[in-house]
Amino acid sequence: MLTISDDILNNAGISGEELLKEIAVYLYAKNKLSFGQASKLAGLNILQFQELLYDSNVPMHYGVDELREDFQSIQNFKRK
Repeated sequence: MLTISDDILNNAGISGEELLKEIAVYLYAKNKLSFGQASKLAGLNILQFQELLYDSNVPMHYGVDELREDFQSIQNFKRK
């Protein structure tokens, strides 16, 4: 567990929630966390985290593997 004192946060002019968002964006941008993990760390739902990435000029990592997974999910949903 990481603890950051209120003095440090006050000196930085950032709240704990804002810091978590900044860390989540950074770790996602560096491919250290998945989209889901980063959005959870930030305390945001999927759409909110997408917007945060956009506002932070961080592109979403969406490659062929993710496209295949999404396509398979759609196919499975259609069958139900």
